[in-house]
Amino acid sequence: GKWSRNSRSPDHLADNHMPSIRFRLNGAPTEVDADPDRPLLTVLRGKLGLAGPHFGCGSGECGACRVLVGDHAVTACDTPLWSIADKEVTTLEGLGNEANPHPLQRAFIAEQAIQCGYCVSGILMSAAALLRQNPKPTEQEVRTALDRNLCRCGSQGRMLRAIMRAVDEMAAS
Repeated sequence: GKWSRNSRSPDHLADNHMPSIRFRLNGAPTEVDADPDRPLLTVLRGKLGLAGPHFGCGSGECGACRVLVGDHAVTACDTPLWSIADKEVTTLEGLGNEANPHPLQRAFIAEQAIQCGYCVSGILMSAAALLRQNPKPTEQEVRTALDRNLCRCGSQGRMLRAIMRAVDEMAAS
């Protein structure tokens, strides 16, 4: 019946009577039926099952949920779904993978720049946005780009070294 657990639509991405929002997610065409005012983060984590962007503060202050929309890092917790229609969204899962990691991911591993890991996805996405816009940033430009990302573990020094290492690697290739 209507209230049965098994009565779920085969299309698990559909909300009844909701408009369809189309966008590209990590390079793949994606379409979800959801409230257009719903935060992008809840769609990415809930409907699409991604684990890269984290829920931190829920108000766009901590940066744990940052993703790329085009070449810009945005906080997915306060970005409405309607605003990404027909745009490219990149999450940590689309930055690189185990077989072919992004230079930032390689550098974070090499510099042991991850402690608890909660903020790292957002920091990597902020750094990736910076490097897309400015492939050879100064250390101060990196600090400024990461200013809105909170890390409570004290790993900022290692993260900064890792990002500068990735800058050098990318410049050499």
